[in-house]
Amino acid sequence: MPDYRVLAEGQRCEVKIHDLDAAESRTVATSDKVLFEAPNWGRDGSLYLNGEGMLWRLRPGVETGAEPHPIAFAGLPPVNNDHVLDPAGPAVYLSAEDGHIYRGLLGGGQVSRITGEDGVRHYLHGISPDGELLAFVRMDGSGPGRLALIPASGGRVTVVDTGPGHVDGPEWSPDGHWLYFNTERWGHAQLARIARGEVERVHRSGTVDWFPHLSPDGRRAVYLEYPAGTEGHPADLPVSLVVVDTARWSAPLARIPLLGGQGTINVNSWAPDSRSFAYVTYPKG
Repeated sequence: MPDYRVLAEGQRCEVKIHDLDAAESRTVATSDKVLFEAPNWGRDGSLYLNGEGMLWRLRPGVETGAEPHPIAFAGLPPVNNDHVLDPAGPAVYLSAEDGHIYRGLLGGGQVSRITGEDGVRHYLHGISPDGELLAFVRMDGSGPGRLALIPASGGRVTVVDTGPGHVDGPEWSPDGHWLYFNTERWGHAQLARIARGEVERVHRSGTVDWFPHLSPDGRRAVYLEYPAGTEGHPADLPVSLVVVDTARWSAPLARIPLLGGQGTINVNSWAPDSRSFAYVTYPKG
């Protein structure tokens, strides 16, 4: 079996961009061969996605039909859908299937390994606004995933106490004050944030909510909403992307229904101008 997800028979993936001003989404790439996941939006307008264990660059134009192209890295194991772009320069940090986090340049070439703990899985989700710290989910096999931090250059890992229950998707607010994430400390995945040791629930719902992503201006957020009773964040379910004003998480500005889940929006995919974001759907038939 390959170290990456593949499309089912009769399934395709569609890379989409949702425009907040127009209140609509458009498809910028379609594939019935490669299962693409988790777009990041680069400062040059490119989207960076993983697929077949590699990182790909997609330069979406005005018309549908753009094609992603793989980036050639040296020394990089197959990667998963946890990757973030360095806000301070032309670099990308990636979680690989060997459990470690790597750093490479967006142009490709040799990578360097950031994490040193063997036997531990590191699922990367956030980078601080100054590019100095990485936030990831640390899983050592002894319990649920924990929120952890490591310098972007490597070094000592700090585990952050968020209370009981699995956490995922840790990501800084644009001002660097808060770390947003989802946590099961209240029984099922809910959205929360932490600063100076205090966990604050930002939205109370009966649905299973994952991966809160704030826009670069901090005014909007989008998250992945699963049906009540969902365990984990599986693929190929009827889910919704929910867009909110960060001053009022309980009053959605938009709800985008789709078939997806895993791979749809695992990492921050907002455009630099905060007016749109990218995501992936996986329709069948």
